[in-house]
Amino acid sequence: MSGLLNTIVKDKSQLKQLSEAQLTELCAEIRRFLIEHVSKTGGHLSSNLCMVELTVALHRVFNTPQDNIVFDVGHQCYTHKILTGRADRFETLRQLGGLSGFPNPTESEHDSFIAGHGNTAISAAIGIARAKKLKHEPGTVVAVVGDGAFTGGMVYEGINNIDKLDNLIVILNDNKMSISKNVGAVSRYFTRLRTSKEYHSAKHRTENMLDHLPIVGQGIKSAIVASKTMLRRTIYNSTFFEEMGFQYIGPLDGHDLEEVSAALESAKEYKKPLFLHAVTVKGKGFTPAEQNPGAFHGVSAFDTAQVPDPDDTITDSFSEAFGKKVTELAGNDTSICAITAAMKYATGLHHFKKAYRERFFDVGMAEQHSVTFAAGLAAKGMYPVVALYSTFLQRSFDQLIHDVNLQNSNLLIAIDRAGLVPGDGETHQGIYDVAFFSGLDRFPLYAPLNYAELDYWLEQLVRHKNGPAAIRYPKGAEDAMLSAFGCDKSLYRRLAGDGNAETAFVTYGAITAQALKAVQQCENNGQAVDLYNLVRLAPIPAELVEALRRYPKVVLAEDAIAHGSVGTHLGDKLLAAGYHGIYRHRGLPTTGIDHASVPELQKVYGLAAAELADFICG
Repeated sequence: MSGLLNTIVKDKSQLKQLSEAQLTELCAEIRRFLIEHVSKTGGHLSSNLCMVELTVALHRVFNTPQDNIVFDVGHQCYTHKILTGRADRFETLRQLGGLSGFPNPTESEHDSFIAGHGNTAISAAIGIARAKKLKHEPGTVVAVVGDGAFTGGMVYEGINNIDKLDNLIVILNDNKMSISKNVGAVSRYFTRLRTSKEYHSAKHRTENMLDHLPIVGQGIKSAIVASKTMLRRTIYNSTFFEEMGFQYIGPLDGHDLEEVSAALESAKEYKKPLFLHAVTVKGKGFTPAEQNPGAFHGVSAFDTAQVPDPDDTITDSFSEAFGKKVTELAGNDTSICAITAAMKYATGLHHFKKAYRERFFDVGMAEQHSVTFAAGLAAKGMYPVVALYSTFLQRSFDQLIHDVNLQNSNLLIAIDRAGLVPGDGETHQGIYDVAFFSGLDRFPLYAPLNYAELDYWLEQLVRHKNGPAAIRYPKGAEDAMLSAFGCDKSLYRRLAGDGNAETAFVTYGAITAQALKAVQQCENNGQAVDLYNLVRLAPIPAELVEALRRYPKVVLAEDAIAHGSVGTHLGDKLLAAGYHGIYRHRGLPTTGIDHASVPELQKVYGLAAAELADFICG
């Protein structure tokens, strides 16, 4: 770490003493620090580069943990972590046993709330602010919300419940869209005026005078308020936030530390919730990220001396294979629509958008809406394909039950990033979908082994349109070993063994590669094992249950939660079929799965080859 940053890390109180020139240099040092470390560990780059000045201003004006900062989404918290004593651990970011890429109260008392999903911060901040009021605790609660969060409904549910919390500030980090129209120099003038100490002193003196003026005082005060509101309507063209109960300030230059600091200081003078609108540049200070912030939103490690071409996309992944196949199918079926939630590139649906723009829908951070919207499309004869990350699909569980399953809607849910996910940790693991789909009676769930199976089952499900269905696949590319098996079009198959072993091992999805190695290790130790791979996870094929009944020992392993997933249901079906042998099941715990690489997580949770071999043969 260089000079000023090193000083602040050692003693954060020095932050309040820095001159304007020193603050500018500090922000430049933080940006260099972020680029250097994220290029080595991977992580979220663009969103953190745009947050530097805003975060420095927050820590100049407020004092955590007495004051609380709630981030939405939490991946923009890196500068906050640097300024709260964690800079010396940044080489461990997103690594096993290292710093989380998101806020985490168990990691630091300065982190107020876990924030891995979008549009939650305002609701959480209102809860924290209300608790402070009830407990008579001092301090301000600040929710830092990206503009993308305003595409999700929970933001508006929160805003509708701010009441009169004068210890609440909401900062809109606007780096993509403009909620207010361009308001020009007049707006900027009034913003500077309203954030000055002189303005507040004059305002309070005038209010006090009118409050004590007999008979006409209140009438004059009301007329002034009405005039101010009319003027704001003329200038801003919208007073949505003020009509919802906020004092609105902005738009501000989110990279002007003095302007932002003044606005935050002025918040202490307002007797109502404050909404501060700051305009920032995503990827600020790193030219490739500024030119293409989406490509540098979440990055793997890269060489800063040879920055990857932001226009290059990952062409070898289940997401890409899915996107290309759905686009191909849509060419022969005009009823097919594609829906995603602010993830068209990550889910591979950019191919669909390019080919069939009128049938492509990006609903923003609104997963609940995406599912019910799809059910509405299906009700009128369209066939929607909804592609969501497993972790974000969780938000739509109610809609899956009531709006899709109960109506037997013809649609397909494509579950991306299913199973263990590296780097992002406990908020992003795709480990719950198998359990909740297994509880829906009209929702068959498929887990293709490789691209060939993905292509085949996508085509079958889309062609037959027999009610709702879901298909899950992992992050990244197919395993070369699993690719070699191709597709035999069956709901399950035996991948190893001759069918005469004493032990049957059952698994599915990405860990099948580890299962094959485990079975080989067992055989090297003199124990024969038949390996079965499931494609349809729910309902479990009756033929598989019948085939397993003859084995004295049946073992299942899966990278989904143990309770309620395939292992639980297979055990129930074997018991119902009169099975009297040994049945063992290994899955993941329902507690949070920490951040690490997938191979490291597989080893930790007993799903790597050596650990599986011990489990099978033990």
